[in-house]
Amino acid sequence: MEPFKNIGLIGRLGSGSVVETLRRLIRFLGTRGYHVIIEDRTASGLDEHRQQEASRSQLGELCDLVIVVGGDGSMLGAGRALCRSGTPVLGINRGRLGFLTDILPDEVEEKVGEVLAGDYETERRFLLDAEVYREGLLVGASDALNDVVVHPGKAVQMIEFELFIDGLFVYSQRADGLIMATPTGSTAYALSGGGPIVHPGLEAITLVPMFPHTLSSRPIVVDAASEIKIHIGETNEAYPHVSCDGQTQVVSKPGDILYVRRKAQRLTLIHPRGHNYYEICRSKLGWSSRLGE
Repeated sequence: MEPFKNIGLIGRLGSGSVVETLRRLIRFLGTRGYHVIIEDRTASGLDEHRQQEASRSQLGELCDLVIVVGGDGSMLGAGRALCRSGTPVLGINRGRLGFLTDILPDEVEEKVGEVLAGDYETERRFLLDAEVYREGLLVGASDALNDVVVHPGKAVQMIEFELFIDGLFVYSQRADGLIMATPTGSTAYALSGGGPIVHPGLEAITLVPMFPHTLSSRPIVVDAASEIKIHIGETNEAYPHVSCDGQTQVVSKPGDILYVRRKAQRLTLIHPRGHNYYEICRSKLGWSSRLGE
């Protein structure tokens, strides 16, 4: 018995190559007898597609599988929405790096066909919840698959904050900010900030200070079950921004408290058989091949 029947499609807007791949998918899935449902925003870029449309949140309830065509940014947005329903997600890379979208455009029919026939691997990735409190009241919340970042926003200046882990004081810091990354996000902004690459199978959160004023300050890796608390310094002149996956969600004020915790729901990723995380790192990060190759 085939594991999937209702297939959702999400694509990055404004890209001719994405539209081309989406049309190929619609034709391929149609000839195989699958019921295709297109995200309504994606459908706005497809003329006369003649398929059912639904919102992104509805896709999670209606579909057995959602295929995302685009880059890692497209997958991040889809992952945040679809983790709530547990709907598995498969990525086709039409972006630059493609750590999460690992099927190449010229392999669409072959690799998607293998997945639909039940020949695939699954992987579960955890997300982060971020909540900002002001005088005890919740003023903003969001979630992130890659990272939660505290930074000064448009101003080029340091911010002051205190870091607590599981209620224990760690340090006070003057820096350009702090990156709190999942293993998924360890190859994104955190890597650029000098953080370690963390295998996605680990339950860990990496805390990477951004240009800290204290030269001995280094990244810290903590258990993913930890509660991370950041107290925004009362003397800050800047109003630090809290961004989730690169999108500014909350502008905090001096004295605010940010809590970051592991999200209860997880994203289920699907990969074609033979998925190799280290091979992806070699390819995307330009690591050397074996001697003699």
